[in-house]
Amino acid sequence: MILALAATTLVALALLSDLIIPRVEEAWSRHRARRGRAPALSYDPGRERRAEQRARTLLRSCVDDEEWAMYRDLGFIRVWGSQADGPDQAGGTGGAPYAYLIYPHRAIVAYLAQTHRLLNEYCVAFPDQTRPYGSARLPDSDDVLAKWMALTGDERRLIATANMHLPGRQLDPTRVRRDLWRLTQWERARMRSSGAHSASTGVDAG
Repeated sequence: MILALAATTLVALALLSDLIIPRVEEAWSRHRARRGRAPALSYDPGRERRAEQRARTLLRSCVDDEEWAMYRDLGFIRVWGSQADGPDQAGGTGGAPYAYLIYPHRAIVAYLAQTHRLLNEYCVAFPDQTRPYGSARLPDSDDVLAKWMALTGDERRLIATANMHLPGRQLDPTRVRRDLWRLTQWERARMRSSGAHSASTGVDAG
């Protein structure tokens, strides 16, 4: 009787071990994985806002007063071209004055200053290398500053290395022309304001 009961118990334990042991091993593996995992960084919802505030301060310290006011009021910066022949792509400038519009996280747009004819779009990217939060996107104002520095520092190199596309690849040409119209109205308003200030103070605006 006792021998039969012992044999039955051994058989039951053998059957249960096939079910219990894999589960124990799996639980132990999950426990070790949790202990070896790097501690997660807590998300700071204000980090991006503070980063953009710092970026705007830096941008303001680098560009001139007109460029800063342009970015503050219109959301983009114009940079005048400096090459004698202009962008050597689909329809060069023929020596006519040309400029670029710099938008945050958008292509740089080249256009003729007198006619506002759009020439090309130039796609460049400047990833955020900040640790430990590095990502594919810089703060908006840092992205604008990086493009501004690249254009004013070595325009020819930037244009040669950027991905060039015809107008309309990233930016709606209608929107760009509207922005150019806004820029024209903005400059006229600044000129009127400057003239009125000079007249009130008795300073010759010329």
